[in-house]
Amino acid sequence: MINLTPEKVIEPSPDNSEVVLSVEGVSKKFCRDLKRSLFYGVQDIAGELTGFRAKSDKLRTKEFWALDNVNFQLKKGEALGLVGKNGSGKSTLLRIIAGLIKPDLGTVRVTGRVAPLIALGAGFNPILTGRENIYANMSILGLSTKEIDERFDDVVEFAEIGEAIDSPVQTYSSGMAARLGFASAIHTEPDILLIDEVLAVGDAKFRAKCNRKLNEIRSQGSSFVLVSHNVAAILGICDHSVYLSKGNMIADGLTDSVVRKYEADLFIQEQEIYHGKVYFEEKTPIASSGADIRYFCFKDIDGNIIDFPEVGEYVSFCVGCKIHQKIDEIFIYFAINDLTKDNESILVMSSRFDKKCIKTQLGELEIQLQLPCCYLRPGTYEMAIHLQKQNSYAFDIVSSLRFEIKDSHKITYLNGRNLFYHPRKWNYLTTKY
Repeated sequence: MINLTPEKVIEPSPDNSEVVLSVEGVSKKFCRDLKRSLFYGVQDIAGELTGFRAKSDKLRTKEFWALDNVNFQLKKGEALGLVGKNGSGKSTLLRIIAGLIKPDLGTVRVTGRVAPLIALGAGFNPILTGRENIYANMSILGLSTKEIDERFDDVVEFAEIGEAIDSPVQTYSSGMAARLGFASAIHTEPDILLIDEVLAVGDAKFRAKCNRKLNEIRSQGSSFVLVSHNVAAILGICDHSVYLSKGNMIADGLTDSVVRKYEADLFIQEQEIYHGKVYFEEKTPIASSGADIRYFCFKDIDGNIIDFPEVGEYVSFCVGCKIHQKIDEIFIYFAINDLTKDNESILVMSSRFDKKCIKTQLGELEIQLQLPCCYLRPGTYEMAIHLQKQNSYAFDIVSSLRFEIKDSHKITYLNGRNLFYHPRKWNYLTTKY
């Protein structure tokens, strides 16, 4: 298991041979001003050469912490995801683990060979051929010429570049160079793979081949640290994840719960999420169109108000209305968007579509949409509510109501892979021969 605790530095057990990566209290600072950054760099180099440079937890003018006290361990055969917005410190952390830059505080302990899949093809010499670049790149990653000879044909076959292998890399498309970089790195048989937004290489068929290869080398004992904005990739590959924000560890643990925390923070910025019963501003009779939405809430099967629906459980969407004038019938319309899927429209429910008109009279009215089972997956959603006539004329509209769907304690949600929950029963029959 990966043990991640942001409150304290994790000390790896010296007799635990399964730990291949230990990040202990790692912090890194950068300077936002170019001239000051160059000046500080000269100061630091001079300090190292003279032996007077001491690690400092103090920030100098214009400096900031790109990483601040990050701690985790990774064991053999495990996959760890790093999630967070741009600028959260994910790529900086990978570069520190790869040994490309040094931390200002803390230590990184690595056991075995590390292969960084970062900016695929960026290290190729454009004048050299693909063949020559394979030998150069795999040598840098620690392989001997004999080992490269043994794997060369597999690299070329995996990269799917054929006769272009003896052409200069400057004649390659960006996709060809990226495929060759990926193939070179994964055929070094690394103990730790550092993967930074490179799983979108090539077409769908090639990406599927990459995923199969990653699963293969993981089954052989390799460990992964994966950075991606593609939440599906994180959920599909990583058992555990770390959520970084502005260099700080916000959450760690099982990938499903960490990703949901990250998505909630990402999409609930401008408006707080709604809980309980929410009331809307009452209109004057002059401002009203005849029927107003007064409140909204969720209720359980017993009619009690709840903060949020749970996957697989009964829920009632309740809209309180006030009718100011004689209206024969009205309709209610719900449109739900998934905020974690680029605000994609995923569900529309309308009493007009279902041919269920609502008879009204002057006064107050509560309209209930009763769902025997909540099919939506756990996540963050935005809902619009329209109170309307037969011809779609709207008496009143609530355009943006944000809410969450939670996991039910009765239901195990399979690592976030399902798009929706479907009720089911299991059975089996035995046959006598």
